[in-house]
Amino acid sequence: MSGLVKNNLSGASGSIAAVAGGLSWQDVVTASTVTVVSNNGYFINTTSNACTITLPSAAEAGDQIILADYARTWGTNAITIDSNGLNFQGETDVYIVDYDTAGQAVNLVYSGATVGWTPASDIVSAFEPVAPPTQRGIFVYGMAGGSFYGSNLVNSSGVVASDVTAVGSTRQSASGATYGTDKGIVYGGQNSSDTLIGVSNLITNSGVVGTDVTAVGARQKQGGAGYGTDKAIFAFGVIGSGQTNNKNLVSNVGVVATDTSGAGTVRILPSAVGYGSSGQAVMAFGEGSSNTAVSNLISNTGVIASDTTGVGTVRHHGWGTMYGGDKGVMAYGNPDGAANTNVSNKISNLGVVASDTSGVGTGRKGICAVNYGGDKGVFAFGDTGSFVNTRNLVNNVGVIASDASGVGTARFNLASAGYSLSA
Repeated sequence: MSGLVKNNLSGASGSIAAVAGGLSWQDVVTASTVTVVSNNGYFINTTSNACTITLPSAAEAGDQIILADYARTWGTNAITIDSNGLNFQGETDVYIVDYDTAGQAVNLVYSGATVGWTPASDIVSAFEPVAPPTQRGIFVYGMAGGSFYGSNLVNSSGVVASDVTAVGSTRQSASGATYGTDKGIVYGGQNSSDTLIGVSNLITNSGVVGTDVTAVGARQKQGGAGYGTDKAIFAFGVIGSGQTNNKNLVSNVGVVATDTSGAGTVRILPSAVGYGSSGQAVMAFGEGSSNTAVSNLISNTGVIASDTTGVGTVRHHGWGTMYGGDKGVMAYGNPDGAANTNVSNKISNLGVVASDTSGVGTGRKGICAVNYGGDKGVFAFGDTGSFVNTRNLVNNVGVIASDASGVGTARFNLASAGYSLSA
């Protein structure tokens, strides 16, 4: 059939004409990566694989690029746009830009340095920026004879640094989480006099631990996780009246809210980890009247769901970390009347807790974990009968590595948080 294809990509098939400004259409792209050129159009075929599209490193106002879903497969294999040092709709290129709807097409126009590339039209859905996972982590506080006073930074390659003198109240059994996309918070704990602590400490996006901030009630042995991409939640644990399932939400500027009613089995020392692409989390395992394996999903608005029947070895004093960008793994801990374990349980990107995976590394309790490098994690420290600083790296498919020599003061009952969007 002869004729022209409309420049909104929805017209009849046939010969393709350049639009105003000299836009030229290129051959169909089937590769997993492609670098595109301004004032060109590209049909992106993701039938066999996803595709990362690198935009030009330099552009002028009015430059245009059109991308179109050639085979209506972006819903299965999405495209990811790398803005290559330029802004994309006002955000820097550390933000992840995915288009994942079948039949989608987007017309990108460069508006200048401030806003950068912006979708002038999108025939299926509007662009929403998604903050990438944190690249670095921090272990802080914990028990080592008396309460240890300091922290250990984890770089984007999973290397744990030597001790850094921290600030704030020395304590154990606190919990940490990421908030504001690139910062951390530590809340609660117990001091060397066995007194519950009601303070929080904010951690900057460069890993600096701040001074004590009076919080809204004392709590220890709670779970902590990020939710909604930029907020955090602490739940379960011990308050003045004993064990609880209450929760404290943390805003995207690090303010800890007052206690609100929670859901699920009252317990202490659950494992917690984020999952999914929109900021969900899950808390599982822990000790109530006895050890349990129940789990509770947390929505991206901070709502805790009722119990899900547990799978895996019942235990407390384990920990969790994300891997693969949208999944998690919980590992280690202490079962009822048994020796410390090294089993692990993967968490899918839908929040499903899998059955036990045979353990790797030395079984221990009071361990801690944090993600690094965007899609990996590390378990470190803990109590094997004596305190250790051993670490176990987790790769981007959730495989836990064997023991590796650690750095820093050997201790247990630490807190941790991810920070920094930059490697």
